[in-house]
Formats: sequence, structure tokens, C-alpha cells
Amino acid sequence: MTRQDKIVKTSIIGIVVNLILVAFKATIGILVNSIAITLDAVNNLTDALSSIITIIGTKLAGKAPDKDHPYGYGRIEYFSSVIIAAIVLWAGITALMESWPKIFNPDVTSYTTVSLVIIAVAVVVKILLGQYVKRVGENINSQALVASGSDALFDAILSLSTLVAAIISIVWHISLEGILGVIISIVIIKASIDMLKETVDSMIGARVDSELSQKLKASICEVPGVYGAYDLSLHNYGPEDMQGSVHVELDDTLSAVEIQKITRSISAKIYEEFSIALTVGIYARNDKYEDIRSTLEDIVKEYPEVLEIHGFIVYEDMNLATFDMIVDFDADREAVKSKILEKVKSKHPQFDYMIVDDYDVSD
Repeated sequence: MTRQDKIVKTSIIGIVVNLILVAFKATIGILVNSIAITLDAVNNLTDALSSIITIIGTKLAGKAPDKDHPYGYGRIEYFSSVIIAAIVLWAGITALMESWPKIFNPDVTSYTTVSLVIIAVAVVVKILLGQYVKRVGENINSQALVASGSDALFDAILSLSTLVAAIISIVWHISLEGILGVIISIVIIKASIDMLKETVDSMIGARVDSELSQKLKASICEVPGVYGAYDLSLHNYGPEDMQGSVHVELDDTLSAVEIQKITRSISAKIYEEFSIALTVGIYARNDKYEDIRSTLEDIVKEYPEVLEIHGFIVYEDMNLATFDMIVDFDADREAVKSKILEKVKSKHPQFDYMIVDDYDVSD
């Protein structure tokens, strides 16, 4: 099955299960006059609607690239996740408005053995459904499915709390419906905000995952002739389409043909291992001025706010040495640059020096 088929199949299973739960919970909630169970049913209904939106978003995201959208439609999946989060948020706010008055004016509930058994079964079903959906989502990198699976596990906890409240009501004749409804509402609202934040981060362009960044750089450095990998930048055009660029340090004595052979090998290796289309640029490495490079590295060690230097090169015809430097975002970049330039110039005054600003976009 393709990734799209797996998402559709999993979502359909979620829709069917949630609609069955909606029917049972809504019936019980009305019969026993329980606001908590009724709200739980509404929450299941929003889950079913979320699965429908996931299917629509996945189908649209699977459209082939065209002239107007050469990078494809993969990011539509993120828009569908935003819509799902908005629906869940609306459900949570509505539930809160319904539940709050019940704290001060609780309704009389009359639970039956059948109703309690159905709620208990619903807890087990939602746990199994949540684990299944989340596992599939993690395996195929579907943010919407992971969110739906996590939401289902939250639902199981909420249904369990509803069951506990029902037992307390039966044994001690204490109504916790309003309080429980408010708690359920707050949990739903928080889950929707977390889902919205994660999706918006992906749309804006979040920081490259540290583990992925380290794996990519390590894989690149396995290619013979590569001294280091720097300036890794990745752009997400959908869960299945990631493109980016990287600079590698190569010996300055290599011919253009040899350089092309290495960079093509890197691109092919990364695509095969990570399914990422990577454009490769180069930094030339010249060991003739290794003494200056070594001095520079020693100076930089005095400044913990300097995260990395790379791309060191000397242009003899311009009497200029230049290098890239990554400084922590919270540091005074200009002050640090000025001090480092002053120190390296005092030790090797035969050249002028220039620092190219680089930024910490990956670890």
C-alpha cells in the first residue's frame, strides 16, 4: 500500500469506530442525563470529522506537481491539520461553556449497569484505536494521524474519568458531572492548541531536527574526500517531500570533474538513505595556511558563544583570509566578531580578515 492508501485506510477505521462510539455515548448521555458522557460523545464526533478532513487533505496533497506548483501540493496536509485543530478547539470551548454552569447547578443522573459497561468498553476501544493510529502515523510520517492517535488516547483517559465519576455518583451520591465536564473541556482545548502549534511550526519552517541533522552530516562525511559538512538547510514541502542544501569541504587540488563526481555521490547517497533531495556546494580546503586556521580555532575556543567556524580560505591575490562563523542567537554577534578579528590580525598581520555571518539552523 502507498502512504496515501495507508492514511485513508487508517482514517476510515477511525471514522467507523468513532461514529459507533458517538451513537452509544450520545444515547447513554441523554438517557442518564449526563453532561460528561454527552460531551464525550461530541468529542468522538469531532474525531470522526477530523479523520474525514485528513482523508480529503491527503487526497489533495497527493496531486502531482504542475506549472503553478512545481514543488507539489504536499503542504496541504498541514492545512488540513490546522482545520482539525480548529475544530477540536471549537469543541473544547463549547464544552467548557456547557459544563461550567453544571458545577453550580448539577443535573440528577441515573446510571445503569449497561451504561457503565458500554463506557468501560469505549475506554478499551479508544486505547486500542489510539495506539494503532499513532503507530501508523509515526511509521509513515503523518502528522495528522499522529495527532489523531494521541487525541484518541486522551479520549480514553477522559472516558475513564467519566466512568469513575459515575461510580462515585452511584456509591456516594456526589455529582461530579460539571467539574468533570470542565476538566474534559480544558484537556481538549490544550490538545488543540498543542496540535495547532506543532503544525504552524512545520508551515513556518521549524529548526531542523537535531538527530536528523547529525545523521545526515555523518552520512555525508562517509564519502571519500569529504573533510566536513556544513550549512545544512532543509525545506519541507510536505511530509514526503524534503529538499535542501549543504556545503562540504574538499581539497582545493581537485578538478571540476572530480568535484562533480563527489557531489553527485553525496546527493545520490542521501536520497537513497533519507529520501531527501540535497544540493551540494563546496568549500575549498588549503593546508598551506594551516597555521592560521589553527590559531583561529584556538582563539574561537575562548568564546563559548561561537558555535562553529568553517569555510576558511585564503585568497592570496586579494591578500584576504575569510571564514564563516556561527554565533549563538543570544550573543552580541558584532562584539564577538570584532574581538576575534582583532586577535587573529595581531597574530597573523600579513592578511586582512573577513567573517561571513552564518546562522544556527541545524545542530
